[in-house]
Amino acid sequence: MQPLGADEPSVVGPYRLLGRLGSGGMGRVYLGRSAGGRTVAVKIVHPHFALDEEFRERFRREIAAARRVGGAWTAPVLDADPEAPVPWVATAYAAGPSLTTAISDGGPLPTHSVRTLGAGLAEALSAVHELGLVHRDVKPSNVLLTLDGPLLIDFGIARAIDGTASLTSTGVSVGSPGYMSPEQILGKGITGAADVFSLGAVLAFAATGEPPFPGDTTAALLYKVVHEEPHLTGLDGALRDLVAACLRKDPAARPAPAEIAARLAPEGAARLVAGGWLPGPLVEQVSRGAVRLLNLEAAQDAVPSGPVGFSRPAVGEFGPPPVMGAAEPRDAVPGPTDAVRVPEPEPRDATPVPEPGTGGGAGRISVSVAATTTGGGVSGRRRGLSCTVALGVAAALAAVTVGSVFVLDLLPGGIDLGPSTGTDSGQASPSPSAGSTEADSEAMDRVPASYLGTWEGAGAGLDGAVPMGTFRLVVEQAEIGERLGEVSNTDPLGGVCVDELSLKSAARNEVVAEAKGVDGNPATCSQTPHMVTLTPVGDDLTYSSDSTDSGEPTARLTKVE
Repeated sequence: MQPLGADEPSVVGPYRLLGRLGSGGMGRVYLGRSAGGRTVAVKIVHPHFALDEEFRERFRREIAAARRVGGAWTAPVLDADPEAPVPWVATAYAAGPSLTTAISDGGPLPTHSVRTLGAGLAEALSAVHELGLVHRDVKPSNVLLTLDGPLLIDFGIARAIDGTASLTSTGVSVGSPGYMSPEQILGKGITGAADVFSLGAVLAFAATGEPPFPGDTTAALLYKVVHEEPHLTGLDGALRDLVAACLRKDPAARPAPAEIAARLAPEGAARLVAGGWLPGPLVEQVSRGAVRLLNLEAAQDAVPSGPVGFSRPAVGEFGPPPVMGAAEPRDAVPGPTDAVRVPEPEPRDATPVPEPGTGGGAGRISVSVAATTTGGGVSGRRRGLSCTVALGVAAALAAVTVGSVFVLDLLPGGIDLGPSTGTDSGQASPSPSAGSTEADSEAMDRVPASYLGTWEGAGAGLDGAVPMGTFRLVVEQAEIGERLGEVSNTDPLGGVCVDELSLKSAARNEVVAEAKGVDGNPATCSQTPHMVTLTPVGDDLTYSSDSTDSGEPTARLTKVE
């Protein structure tokens, strides 16, 4: 388990997150804890799925199907919210490594452990198939090894046999190369026999430490599954015969899960588990993991969730903190002359007002964004939160990438995060063009020197409601039509999309460029050209894009180089 990153959520639904367990093709999995103290695994789907209404409908059906699965060898679904801005699902947490991790750390399992593993998984599949479902993704990473027996997890792509809950379009295969059945790869009709094939591949891996269809590329793996016989070196006797039967190309020739369970454990998998089924090193590993989990939860309980206060006043380039007057007695009522006036910092882009008789505002404090909130009218809408504060305090995992279709909005109340949110007092920010002269808007052939350099800042999309991570803008000298530079956006999940900019128009109060995704961007990044506008605000730049695919992002950027 990995600690939570600064830009990852700390709360999802009613669950407080303690750490990141892993990630996959559909989302990230976190260790969570309910208010009642139950430990759960919370899976949050990848943000770009949140934009796909077809996916949401499939996700609703998948959750309904997964709730029906509650056998002894599966992790039951406890809670879910398919209607959330980013759908999530919570299952019971199993204290134990995945089969992938166990084999990687300790090598193949002994025969007794493999037989118990196969019997438990076969009983789980038998229960799943009786419900009219097919798991479709039985693989080592979806099998957990606990002291109480093996668990089959992740029904995220389970499919109803009647086809009403398919996650894929016609002709599209879903599964894991090397563990998919031939009929899955070829896009033919899928039945419970596909899970039996995958189970055979899992048992071969558990017993030998190697998959039965080795290969360096996905194409090679898929070809071998369809056309070649499995490599079962290291398997002997009845176990080898059973695994070979599971891996037959013809689905009708494979044994049923109930038959597999009976051949491996005539008295039931629970009897084998009760006698101790894991080798000593794995038992020690699971026990140590449970202790670490207890220590982690104790540490989390000792430090309440929420913003961390400053341990001491900041003293540095901004000068010492203001000197406060002595505290008044609780029942004292200060008179007009007793009040202590505390100076308020001005916004970063405010124009200092010279004191009478002086030549300017030297010595004034400049603050980028205050981390305070005030009421914003009748609705009490909160304003003035910085992007960092919003991500950390509200525990919102939110991302809309520069050229991507990421949208993730778990922020309550629609907190404004964009440059248009105004000052901390709730008043609207002055227009960037306020006070500009005709010369400021006069077209130029080259980029004004004040724009050149590297700029960074946090951004937001969908009218400031969705935090988008960090923007980094590099502006180079260019003439109309030439390359202006590039802008990259690192979303809270760590994904990066980069757009190249070409200059369209330039003036002192505005620079307009065309942006287009660079080659090599991830598939989640939109490569559609769009227009970007850069506008000076005080010492900063505001960045705005008209890309509807990305939620028309905006950002306030500060020069860093």
